[in-house]
Amino acid sequence: MLELVQAGGWLMVPIILCSVVAAAICVERIWTLQASRVAPRTLLAQVWGLVKKDELDPQRLRDIRAGSPLGQIFAAGLVNARRGREIMKEAMEEAADAVMHELERYLTPLGSIASVSPLLGLLGTVVGMIKVFTVLMLEGSGNANVLAGGISQALITTAAGLGVAIPALMFHRYFLRRVDDLVITMEQEASKLVEIMHGERELDPRL
Repeated sequence: MLELVQAGGWLMVPIILCSVVAAAICVERIWTLQASRVAPRTLLAQVWGLVKKDELDPQRLRDIRAGSPLGQIFAAGLVNARRGREIMKEAMEEAADAVMHELERYLTPLGSIASVSPLLGLLGTVVGMIKVFTVLMLEGSGNANVLAGGISQALITTAAGLGVAIPALMFHRYFLRRVDDLVITMEQEASKLVEIMHGERELDPRL
């Protein structure tokens, strides 16, 4: 492995750094974007139970807000529940915007890595081919070792750049879809809370 890195030249350093950053982002997002952490299925029933029992004190509200991103949206709505349906809905929408921004954290850098890595590999290819043609111009085709080194640098950096970019792009698309699914789930749960709080529907006892 070390020999490949050395053969690829100095451009292998930023490519390796990109791979490390991409791997760290993927691990962090996989952990953070779990449905049970973002939008717990039992949260709506728990919140409604507290409301019916008149146990929704400031401490419980802080616990709900700190518990999950969906809890942040619920807490914003509950604080404004007595001001009318529209005000409650607007408060929850504002909180949802902040939550969505948080869910998309690090996805832009991951997408940038997916775009930049193959370009770094291409740059390594160009540098390697320049080295090959320089040797051909100065020494002819007799120096096989130098020629092989230039060709190796050209091929290794390209392969390394693609090796980083392909999984980074796949995970980037996966996380974007994951965020979209979670946002839809939270919107549905928020709408249910608004309607339940204002007597427009009953809570499904199976929840």
